[in-house]
Amino acid sequence: MIGAMERPLREIRAGYGAETITVYQAYAPAVAAPALRHGRFVAPFKRDRMTWVKPSFLWMMYRCGWATKPDQECVLAIEISRTGFEWALANSCLSHHDPDRDADRAAWSHRLRRSPVRVQWDPERDLDLRPLPHRSIQVGLSGEAVDRYVDDWIVAVHDVTPTAHAVRARLTERDRAGALALLPDERPYPLPSDVAAHIGASRDR
Repeated sequence: MIGAMERPLREIRAGYGAETITVYQAYAPAVAAPALRHGRFVAPFKRDRMTWVKPSFLWMMYRCGWATKPDQECVLAIEISRTGFEWALANSCLSHHDPDRDADRAAWSHRLRRSPVRVQWDPERDLDLRPLPHRSIQVGLSGEAVDRYVDDWIVAVHDVTPTAHAVRARLTERDRAGALALLPDERPYPLPSDVAAHIGASRDR
């Protein structure tokens, strides 16, 4: 197993199989419950808003406060097609200007406005939700990308709120080994080289 300090700065780690990858989102019950019933997002989910998906369970826990923050009480694990996920990355733009990658800020800004997908690299989180040296990816979907996500990419929707509560309970009980054992398995995702270069993923370990 690769230690936290040995991981590449920007690497996608996720649960995935031959055809699908799991991403996480947190919603209020009013949005989550219909999605669970239908196996896809339906009203009151809003397609006209950017929706952010995250392959990292612990980053999702950081964002939603172990499913305690308002309107984020239900954590969903969404299985989507790997082809869809990789389409999103290939058609993305970094959400923040990186002068090492884009010398022309105006060109980057123009591309950002036109892109249906935004990619953001944020510090990954440990079991205590403290920032780690390496980064975790967030993928923001809008416009065409949201339609593809809802209509074509989603294979299954699962409620993992009980897992979030169970991990937090183990931590409260100071059972770190028990908490770790409940975490979903995540491993480096094998990106095509051109997609990895496009999103600024690290090439080395």
